[in-house]
Amino acid sequence: VHPTAREDGCTLWNYVKRYYAYRGLDLGLHPVSRLDRFTSGLVVFAKKPRMQAALAHQDLLKEYLAVTVGAPPQAHGILDAPIARKEGSIIEREINPAGKPCRTEYWLLRRCGPLSLVRCRLYTGRTHQIRVHMAHIGHPILGDTVYGAKKPVPGLTGQCLHATGLRFVHPRTGEPVELHCP
Repeated sequence: VHPTAREDGCTLWNYVKRYYAYRGLDLGLHPVSRLDRFTSGLVVFAKKPRMQAALAHQDLLKEYLAVTVGAPPQAHGILDAPIARKEGSIIEREINPAGKPCRTEYWLLRRCGPLSLVRCRLYTGRTHQIRVHMAHIGHPILGDTVYGAKKPVPGLTGQCLHATGLRFVHPRTGEPVELHCP
């Protein structure tokens, strides 16, 4: 989403900044939501810092679609397991009783051979949350080389995880906002 030491030019931050410049807009860049590297879908930027701050104090309801290896044990479930940074890593996370509370609800939508399509709803927003939770129950996201198979899947450039929806209350109007990215 934003520039890092490893990724400076090809980020959403850079694209939005260039778009603002192209349109002659004098607006700040204030990410409200983020996605893991190689996850596709919906990301929201606020135009003003006060809107970003107001949205940061809300529980945004986020929904995703994922292709998992195998099928979860039940057609519907709630994964309620704390996540912490894995010792010795700046990237990896793990289920750890000393971690922060973390809750993911899932629905098994379809099975197709060794793969499944799963809809996930986040009630917390931890780094790699869906990826860690699904791997923890033995059904990692297809293409996830951090928490699943260590070899990339031919033809895939990342994990099969897509942010499809985001719901929140508009901080200024009080109206519900629902965004979708099929």
